Amino acid sequence: METMFEGVQAILAKQLRVDPGRVVPEARIKKDLGADSVDILQFMIRIEDRYGIAVPDEEAAAFETVADVVAYLEKQEV
Repeated sequence: METMFEGVQAILAKQLRVDPGRVVPEARIKKDLGADSVDILQFMIRIEDRYGIAVPDEEAAAFETVADVVAYLEKQEV
């Protein structure tokens, strides 16, 4: 079974067209992985679709690292 991190890693790697090896917990989504605002929006849509949740904009805006996204999703118990 896929871990939450592996799911987020796969979505980000595909979305940003980067090697999954670069998508590590401490990677900063914008600075390290090169995501722009459109990438972030599309990423959040994929997260919401995959896990069946709605992420409030203010929560999404606070995500800086991959670990931030994973921690949020784990708290939602999705």
